[in-house]
Amino acid sequence: MKAIKATHLLLASLLLCLGQMTKAAMGAAMPATVASNAMPRAATPVPKEKQGWMAQHDQNVALARKGDIAVLFVGDSITRCWSREGREVWAAHYAQKQAANFGISGDCTEHVLWRLQHGELENSKPKVVVLLIGTNNLTQNDPPADIALAIAAIIEEIRRRSPDTRILLVGVLPRRQEANHHDRESIREINRRLAPLHDGKHVTYLDIGGKLLQPDGSLSKEVTKDFTHLTSRGYELFAEAIDPTLEALLRKP
Repeated sequence: MKAIKATHLLLASLLLCLGQMTKAAMGAAMPATVASNAMPRAATPVPKEKQGWMAQHDQNVALARKGDIAVLFVGDSITRCWSREGREVWAAHYAQKQAANFGISGDCTEHVLWRLQHGELENSKPKVVVLLIGTNNLTQNDPPADIALAIAAIIEEIRRRSPDTRILLVGVLPRRQEANHHDRESIREINRRLAPLHDGKHVTYLDIGGKLLQPDGSLSKEVTKDFTHLTSRGYELFAEAIDPTLEALLRKP
């Protein structure tokens, strides 16, 4: 019961940080939350039931145990594909920075949370974690508030396991070709809730989505191959958008 209460206190505190609760509301909501043992799916850590997924996780754990990672990219297929469509950009920008790619295709927030709790930060204290996650939660109809809360829980997990690591939190990237697609509004809502997590010390938040968009707000095939996953040009724009901030974080003592 103490563990349950601690978990829900953490989640309630994250809700407060995200602007979803006042202090009074948090106090009023805690007894019911703890009693019901309710937790959003997006923030409930679980492994992904997908062929090959556990093998990829095990590879990440083995690499983490070596402890020679300065910059750790964590996320889903958009992160994973730095090794495919983004491989030339990665080689030019990150190969010399002791960077590692812990992206797994299809992952949602709950899968990343489970991975971090099961060895992907073991013996590894990266100077910077570049975190991008959440787009796949939209495909399983998780509410934006739950997705933002889950991302905050991931940040808390990183901070707990590696307190000196700085986190570069990248806002969920735009998906769908049309600027008025309902997914775009959900992404804006997620990112609006993530922005207050920026503290300029442990967490730096960047919304780089605008760098990928056309003047009318649409996505083009030049930067996304399917209006979600990036092309080589998309990864060039991604790197250009995060590199100044990443360099500044790496220079900090």
